[in-house]
Amino acid sequence: VQALLNTVHTRLTEVIRAHRGTIDKYVGDCVMAFWGAPVPAPEHARMAVEAAFAIMEATRALNAERSEAGLPALSISIGLSTGQMSVGDMGSNLRRAYTVVGDAVNLAARLEGLSSVYGVDIVASTATKAQAPDFLWQELDRVRVKGRAQAVHIHTLRQRQEGSDPLRLEQELALWQQLLVAWRSGDMDECEAKVNALRQLNPSYGLYQLYAQRIATHRQSPPALDWDGTTNFDAKY
Repeated sequence: VQALLNTVHTRLTEVIRAHRGTIDKYVGDCVMAFWGAPVPAPEHARMAVEAAFAIMEATRALNAERSEAGLPALSISIGLSTGQMSVGDMGSNLRRAYTVVGDAVNLAARLEGLSSVYGVDIVASTATKAQAPDFLWQELDRVRVKGRAQAVHIHTLRQRQEGSDPLRLEQELALWQQLLVAWRSGDMDECEAKVNALRQLNPSYGLYQLYAQRIATHRQSPPALDWDGTTNFDAKY
């Protein structure tokens, strides 16, 4: 386990440092990093997204090596959040560490945990998406995570704008946005029609399978009349 973690952490750290990120800490199999300190970086959000994209590419390369060695593939999930944070040396009189604290930090941790729920590798806040427009994003949901009263819109990174076949992906995302509108209005008939079309376009995408299951559940147990389409998570993931 130690050898595996050292290998993974080394690969991720190389990518993060190449994209001017600051490694905060290693927690078990997790790596925490931030951008914009100690050296200010106005494009910190875009740099973090670039790093996330590169991490997924590095993971694919690592898995190719593991496959040749007869080893199972590894999966990585990433949470991205942008906002004001407190940064500096924190801890006790005996030991301190250069780190960040704040609501945006906590939100990033919650978003990372939601990746397995939505079947995606990267989950980002709207603030991060807004500061990284050179990518094609897909809104996943409007959620209320544990420890936060305010709901937030969450998104995943699909590809760079110059990626392969952007027109087809843009058509898929437009259809998906229509589904979200129907979902939040409670129109399950329209949702079902849209999700079926999306599953034909991209049958292996876990997000569409998740919403197909949600639609079936809502048909059996309709939500309350004041439901606005927000998904509540009462536990950490």
